[in-house]
Amino acid sequence: MRQEETCAEAKKMNRKTLADRASRRLWRLDGNTLCEHARRRTGLDDFGEPRMEPALSILTDSLENEANLHPLGRFLMRCHLLGILETRLRLAAVWREQPPCSIIERPVFIAGMPRSGSTFLHELLAQDPDNRAPRVWEVMFPVAAPESDASDRKARVRRANANLWWFRRLAPGADEVYPVRAITPHECVAIHSFTLMSEEFISICRVPSYEKFLRATGLQLAYAWQKRFLQYFQSRGSRRRWVLKSPDHLHSLEELFSAFPDAMVIQTHRNPMDALKSSLQLTEVIQGLFVRLDRTVLQERESRMLAETMEQSIRFRDTHPELAGRFLDLNYSDLVSDPLAAVGRIYRHLDCPLTETAVERMRGFMAKCSRYRRRRDPSLADLGLDATTEMQRFQNYCARFGIPARSA
Repeated sequence: MRQEETCAEAKKMNRKTLADRASRRLWRLDGNTLCEHARRRTGLDDFGEPRMEPALSILTDSLENEANLHPLGRFLMRCHLLGILETRLRLAAVWREQPPCSIIERPVFIAGMPRSGSTFLHELLAQDPDNRAPRVWEVMFPVAAPESDASDRKARVRRANANLWWFRRLAPGADEVYPVRAITPHECVAIHSFTLMSEEFISICRVPSYEKFLRATGLQLAYAWQKRFLQYFQSRGSRRRWVLKSPDHLHSLEELFSAFPDAMVIQTHRNPMDALKSSLQLTEVIQGLFVRLDRTVLQERESRMLAETMEQSIRFRDTHPELAGRFLDLNYSDLVSDPLAAVGRIYRHLDCPLTETAVERMRGFMAKCSRYRRRRDPSLADLGLDATTEMQRFQNYCARFGIPARSA
């Protein structure tokens, strides 16, 4: 029996090796090849500014040599990168004809502990007609047809929904941890991805060389791009207050305020043990779509990076006391227990009126808002982590923001 099992395992490994070799030949991730393919598909040549090198080459090399992509993940990553490059070409062509130049005034950025209610808050604030959030469909397909009309918008929404339908089919459990749809507000990291300098790639794959490059270089160019991207959207509609979101903004507060000097930041907080459990489940679902997971590496990295990010945000705020009034701290427990009271606090901090229309729309959203489908809530031990050890990483964070220091 043992010999038969050994033979079966050997055959399985051989099939995996053959599949890897075949997929590598078919869908090799090479920056120059991808750029040429994008040019042929669009008939355009100029990717515009900022330059994509060396970011593109470092990313593709890291994906090839470090990420441990499985064949489906390699195919999906190639499609994703081609989509980014084609959109860059189309946007560059549009922006040459009509450079975005409108003023972005007092944008609101939601950042903070991952899985701390920031997605819910983003959707809630987006209900206010005076607010503007970038939607998934328009970030995925931002370039309208030459003779754009209502049917063009509907077509782009349908394309986005089709892509997301396949995402849910290929990533079982996605709806339980991140039920995204075409019309929901999108995260800023997706906008940054068009520069090939984005935390998105670090979230979906293990790419240590690329991550080292990103940390050393910073995201100044990505935030400058985001500003142009928002100006482009704003030039095609009424000027409203931008409400934007990504937990990863805490990595780059210096760059954020450099590009958006009058920005306001809502920093969400949650007990780090609860946030860590939820974040691990989300990361496992997303990364599993692309790579062969090493759960031990994933768990250690997720906990370490979460603690380092919180410390980084504390250091920034301590060294920039002049920006103290630009931050509002919001606890997860306060947000979920009384969302409208939390919203009222935000609007008072922003010194903006909260209209009856906005309140009614928020109430309507809360009434029909579908909760994440509940799955068994694992303990940290179930996830292979020691609660006492993990809590030690976050002692300073909990003390600073009044988070009860408890394990889970």
